Amino acid sequence: MQTMSQTQTPDQEPVFQLKGSMLAITVLELAQNNLEGLDRQLAAKVAQAPNFFSNTPLVLALDKLPPSEGAVDLPGLMRVCRQHGLRTLAIRASRIEDIAAAIAIDLPVLPPSGARERPVELPEPVVEKKKPEPPAEPAVKPTKIITSPVRGGQQIYAQGGDLVVISSVSPGAELLADGNIHVYGAMRGRALAGIKGNTKARIFCQQMTAELVSIAGQYKVSEDLRRDPLWGAGVQVSLSGDVLNITRL
Repeated sequence: MQTMSQTQTPDQEPVFQLKGSMLAITVLELAQNNLEGLDRQLAAKVAQAPNFFSNTPLVLALDKLPPSEGAVDLPGLMRVCRQHGLRTLAIRASRIEDIAAAIAIDLPVLPPSGARERPVELPEPVVEKKKPEPPAEPAVKPTKIITSPVRGGQQIYAQGGDLVVISSVSPGAELLADGNIHVYGAMRGRALAGIKGNTKARIFCQQMTAELVSIAGQYKVSEDLRRDPLWGAGVQVSLSGDVLNITRL
């Protein structure tokens, strides 16, 4: 890590220092200029794990918006993000109107990204139609088993049951289950068990190097997990009250 300090005179102590740091920044890439749709999508995400986005630093990526979408209400967009715990640090933009809007509110502008990223479509309003009611589903569904590696950007959800991954989970991947989560490989992504409030759910990992683990909304991020003596070991994660317990398998 490099450190820079201002020029000192013989009779003057340093007033400040600039230091490099490795921070995890979330990038929210907008595929449509649709604040209502974004609000619904973020609300659905937060509903899976309360406080999931609490005070998360954010870069708003507007550089993939098509020109036909028109100017973005940047203050309104930031308000929507802030309501769900996302704190905007800068935008990534290429369109003149977006850059001008950021400069007007003194928000830093980053250059467009050259990465090939897959946009997430915002949900369209659902028009309810009267249909015959289907038969009630069983309360517990069969265990969902994944045999191939889970890549970054993938999200796998085991609704109504447990999730078993017989392989590794890459950074940026996300596992969700109403029941337990088992990972028989390196766990480097996010694991959220008991997402509908099941406090008895557990997470089992052969190698705990996760970005985040959560049970029934209570979570720990990698900064907390790295300080645990069982980081990198085979562990199980359980919930006691509001405290996540990590013990050796």
